[in-house]
Amino acid sequence: MMSILWGNSFAAFMVVTIFLGGGAAWMSGRGIALSWRPVTQMILYMALLTAAVRFLHFALYEGELLSLQYYLINFAILLTICWLGFRFTRTNQMVRQYHWLYEKVSPLSWKERNT
Repeated sequence: MMSILWGNSFAAFMVVTIFLGGGAAWMSGRGIALSWRPVTQMILYMALLTAAVRFLHFALYEGELLSLQYYLINFAILLTICWLGFRFTRTNQMVRQYHWLYEKVSPLSWKERNT
């Protein structure tokens, strides 16, 4: 049964897109944050990673290689995971490196300290 989100099988979607691609996306976001690069680089990196994830779906699970629908869905998921990795890392950076200026509000945000 084909689905709008995951194509051939939910298990293949979870293994390739969420675990493999999501792990690589998280580490990409973390790497972008640690090297103080702009957030806009995530778009290029996730476009390339999404192409690799689509190829893995094609090669391992006989999924569609050139499907714009599945490419955009995977891109949105991987970009979201990458952004979460970026924000989590950047929050920890700001709070750790500038502890006299900022305090952590949540795992994904910080605010200025009250003096």
